[in-house]
Amino acid sequence: MDEGAVGLAALIGSRIRHERQARHWTLDQLADGSGVSRRMLVNVEQGAVNPSVGTLLRLSDALGVGLPALVEPPKPRPLKVVRRGEGAALWSSEAGGRGELVAGTEPPDVAELWDWTLAPGDHHVSEPHAPGTRELLHVQEGTATIEVGGEALVLATGDAVTFAGDVPHSYRNDGPDRARFTLAVFEPGVGSSSKSARDA
Repeated sequence: MDEGAVGLAALIGSRIRHERQARHWTLDQLADGSGVSRRMLVNVEQGAVNPSVGTLLRLSDALGVGLPALVEPPKPRPLKVVRRGEGAALWSSEAGGRGELVAGTEPPDVAELWDWTLAPGDHHVSEPHAPGTRELLHVQEGTATIEVGGEALVLATGDAVTFAGDVPHSYRNDGPDRARFTLAVFEPGVGSSSKSARDA
């Protein structure tokens, strides 16, 4: 991991450990509630790995917090500015693609704002999010193919789409040039219906 990835891994590990301990949950309880193995949880909390977006979503759902709560330190100010390059890069490809969470809100209704770049040939598959999740995507550059529930749609520069994020979906770049898009994710009622790891 590079220096930025090491710092992000340490931050994520610290936040997950804090959220788990605040609930008086053991590692086993969080593992049972999230479906993430105990071994992976130990590695995540120690900052030894940078977990996938899917793993982070399972953990945030089990803890009843939004994804931004796991990747951003708490800021007690009403205004939070994320400067260019300061977002949490939670996905990257060998070809240079990048998925960066640049802003987010707190539960219960969590909104996330992402800046995505897909190099030619990049393909990101996303697990279904919590029921009721919706996504809005606006292509800034190039073309991107969005597949939702088995239906594929090619979007060109300036095109936008709204779709359900609680079904299998993916983003890919089949074109010869890089694709860049802004993605907004809205997940209502985070924590209100999550399974209690304490009762698992």
